Amino acid sequence: MAVPKLSKLELKIMETLWTRGACSVREIQEAFPGKSRPAFTTVQTMVHRLEIKKALRCTNRIGKANIFEAVTTRKGALGKMMDDLLSLFGSKPVMAHMVKSGQLTLEDVKDAEQELRKLAAKEKSK
Repeated sequence: MAVPKLSKLELKIMETLWTRGACSVREIQEAFPGKSRPAFTTVQTMVHRLEIKKALRCTNRIGKANIFEAVTTRKGALGKMMDDLLSLFGSKPVMAHMVKSGQLTLEDVKDAEQELRKLAAKEKSK
């Protein structure tokens, strides 16, 4: 199943579900820090949009509260974000920025080289 594109607020909501497990809209809203806590109706709207995108689903109902759980995984959402970033800018500018900002170390490059070698070997064996 395709991973949907998620907004910043949608990602924060999904992070709550990935961290805490199944939650009601109220529990999701209360997971936000006090100063940056969105209104209940805002969270409710975003949860509804995430349900339409099939990123989460309603699994239970307790009283009047629906309980939601993540369908999209954290790994899938991260992969989608990375694919979107790379399709927009390409890998060279992204890598150059990471090197200049100190976010990409020599050890990271060595790990990436090992992964590329494994991928090349796998392609060769086909």
